[in-house]
Amino acid sequence: MQVTRVAGALGARIGGVDPRDPAAFDDIKAALLEHEVVFFRGANLSEEEQFELGRRFGTPSIFPVQRLLGATEPRMTVIQDGPDSPNAADGWHTDATWLAEPPAYALLHMEKPPEVGGDTMWCSATAAYDQLAAPMQELLCSLRVIHDNESFIQGVYAKAGDAAPKIADGLREHYPPVEHPMVRTHPETGRRSIVFAWRFMNRIVGFSEHESKSLLTFIGEWVKEPRFHVRWQWEQGDLAIWDERSTLHRASADHWPQKRVIRRLEIDGDRPFFDPDVEPIFPSKFQPFTY
Repeated sequence: MQVTRVAGALGARIGGVDPRDPAAFDDIKAALLEHEVVFFRGANLSEEEQFELGRRFGTPSIFPVQRLLGATEPRMTVIQDGPDSPNAADGWHTDATWLAEPPAYALLHMEKPPEVGGDTMWCSATAAYDQLAAPMQELLCSLRVIHDNESFIQGVYAKAGDAAPKIADGLREHYPPVEHPMVRTHPETGRRSIVFAWRFMNRIVGFSEHESKSLLTFIGEWVKEPRFHVRWQWEQGDLAIWDERSTLHRASADHWPQKRVIRRLEIDGDRPFFDPDVEPIFPSKFQPFTY
């Protein structure tokens, strides 16, 4: 297996192995834990092959909206951007932080790339934490944030038609606001990363509205730093797998009105936690900033 780094903070391209091969899985997962997002050029997985690979990472997720509509088995999410459905994910986030147990991994398979544009970017939330000044690290490690699904529900009203009120009521009832640490400890690597989702963070516990907005705005600007990023230019059949617990991502909204079709599968995770006594198994690429 060849593992080639794509950017300084995170990201690696994997070659020389077929992601379908169960014998390659341990090496693929080890590379993923180290590099946080890995790419396979021209993997060309079928939907069932994507499911089969996903199951090796854990339990494929049933998205809450699908569950509310009666789904009892996981389904592949097909994201289609086009003239009537512009991309709405162009903001830094990790997925579904309004869940008590957000996803652990995600697998994205490109079905139809646009002729130009349509890249996806990832941010190392570990590198973003590592390079904060030590006093800021200490502050963030002490904080908890309330996440809710209100902005997601607004999107439901925009897309779900007559079913929107029922889905909205179900989301509010079954998925109430949750608290997560601002900084989480990775359960497998021990590394620390910032938990950030641009639309889902309501406020910092114990802060005034103004204090909370100011600090969350700072974090939102901080994770925009290009030194924490990797950018992948898609070709048809490409596969990306990323660690939701240590990264943020965004889909570049630069291809409208071209069509872009991509398949996403998420894997169930566990509740984010912060443990100050855990030692990371991978050394940081960065040191805390000093003035």
